[in-house]
Amino acid sequence: MADQYAQNPAGAVPPKLPVLRWDEPPEGPVLVLLDQTRLPAEEVELVCTDVPALVRAIHTLAVRGAPLLGIAGAYGVALAAARGYDVEEAAALLENARPTAVNLGYGVRLAASAYRAAVEAGADGEQAAEAALVSACELHRADAEASRRMAAHGLALLGELLPGGAHRILTHCNTGALVSGGEGTAFAVALAAHRAGELRRLWVDETRPLLQGARLTAYEAARNGMPYSLLTDNAAGSLFTAGEVDAVLIGADRIAADGSVANKIGSYPLAVLAKYHHVPFIVVAPTTTVDPSTPDGASIEVEQRPGGEVTEVTSPQAGAAGAGAGGVSVAPLGAQAYNPAFDVTPPDLVTAVVTEEGVVSPVTRAGIAELCARSRQVTIS
Repeated sequence: MADQYAQNPAGAVPPKLPVLRWDEPPEGPVLVLLDQTRLPAEEVELVCTDVPALVRAIHTLAVRGAPLLGIAGAYGVALAAARGYDVEEAAALLENARPTAVNLGYGVRLAASAYRAAVEAGADGEQAAEAALVSACELHRADAEASRRMAAHGLALLGELLPGGAHRILTHCNTGALVSGGEGTAFAVALAAHRAGELRRLWVDETRPLLQGARLTAYEAARNGMPYSLLTDNAAGSLFTAGEVDAVLIGADRIAADGSVANKIGSYPLAVLAKYHHVPFIVVAPTTTVDPSTPDGASIEVEQRPGGEVTEVTSPQAGAAGAGAGGVSVAPLGAQAYNPAFDVTPPDLVTAVVTEEGVVSPVTRAGIAELCARSRQVTIS
């Protein structure tokens, strides 16, 4: 095995089971995932022996979150190469698994490029597969380091915007160790504030319809001993009105060249509320989530998910990620549902974008371009 990093990334504080790891049992290499559809009820690992299995895991949200999808995509290419499958076909399947998440395509292209370069240099199949795996491990390591740096930059920004500590932070969806090679994006900032004694309360949106906040963020907050409260998504306005929110911190699945941010559905309403109530709205994401080839928010393809996720409620034990998994209907038979996975927040509603390369504020096209110029990562195609 090229690198054991995937099993124990330095500086990370993983859940009891690693979120994602490469393993090489006697029967051949596999990619092992923590099945996030079963949390918080069970910590169950899902073993992927081929790319179609990994694509299914991505579709069902067993593995999810922008940075982690990039890592999973890179390991998926390595898995296809190590198993002797068609790498180009595998890369195409993976890159198209979730259209909004730019990190997925980034990770796939990174590992596929390493594989092709090795082949062009005269490497045999085993050596080329090793090159792809090394690339995936390097991306995993880099994401853990990016997480650490984002947490530091975000904590410093909170100190500037909200002197005095005792922050009350509202977050949406899940942005912790479950989506990252390290401790996460927005959640990592809140965790840093907690460790510094500066977090008074983490407000956790439930994040309908799949309840990533209720199932996953609350799970991570509890494991880290953070003071947190769970709220229904439509209760956020009440919190703002009561003056109980000092800042909103979210992640991102894609940041366009103009600074528009695609994130889990429900993020845009929080940005509007924050603007009205003069509360900082902060996006935390690695530079791999910035896509300079997407000119603006209108150009971001928003994934539409099955209506059954809205019309049915599924217990974590049955797999929380969709219709047909033993869900209980909560709507009349045949009800039509509108179920976009993401919404897009325009840059004028974003106070700052925090990355491992620093903070962009105000969020403008020029500021995003300067960020891209500072980072070689976002220029890889």
